[in-house]
Amino acid sequence: MTDIQININNKTYPTATKPSIANLELSLNSNEFICLVGPSGCGKTTLLNIIAGLDNDYDGEILVGRRHTHPKIGYVFQNPRLLPWRTVRENIELALDRPQPPEVIDALLGAMQLTQAQQVYPERLSLGMSRRVAIIRAFAVDPDVLLMDEPFVSLDAPTARHVRELLLKLWQQRPHTVLFVTHDLREAVALADRLVFLSATPMRAISEIIVPIPRNERNNELAIEAFRQQLLQHHPEIKQLL
Repeated sequence: MTDIQININNKTYPTATKPSIANLELSLNSNEFICLVGPSGCGKTTLLNIIAGLDNDYDGEILVGRRHTHPKIGYVFQNPRLLPWRTVRENIELALDRPQPPEVIDALLGAMQLTQAQQVYPERLSLGMSRRVAIIRAFAVDPDVLLMDEPFVSLDAPTARHVRELLLKLWQQRPHTVLFVTHDLREAVALADRLVFLSATPMRAISEIIVPIPRNERNNELAIEAFRQQLLQHHPEIKQLL
């Protein structure tokens, strides 16, 4: 796995009067978990779509190991986007560009506690289960970078916490570079190696902060809240982004 450098000089939609993104530079280190935190509508999804190669109408470059190319992407959208006429396992297999040994998907299903649901159709899944299937599908392609666009939005707090814990367990078992979008600072602190705070439109990175909490303490809500308060105290510019 090589590092990825993202440089976006300008991204402006045809009908817009000002850029959506301007002068954004972002480095993704190998197997690093990065959380992007910024206000609603600032262009976070636009950024992910550019990185994924879904939007090529911009001025800038993406370098993978100093080469001009798009990285191999796993993408977890806000909506799980499961095909209703395929089972859980079939939805995962559909994303693969070549067949995988059955034990690969078996291990992913086990890690996300979905082994018993692998032959179930999406209409019988809860929202939390559907989001776990989407996470498995993204990991299964063995991506260079895993993009996650507020994947736990609309989940109740206990379910979101449970799925976060499963995600971290899976990520620690199968390290990947992760770029995770959220507007929830507690969620970001619980997950990230590094926080990147983004401005309102035109979006740019205004602050980058390493999270010092050890991984084995990320389920300690008191430690997470203490660090969150420390961030807000020492970086007052963050408050307007939340």
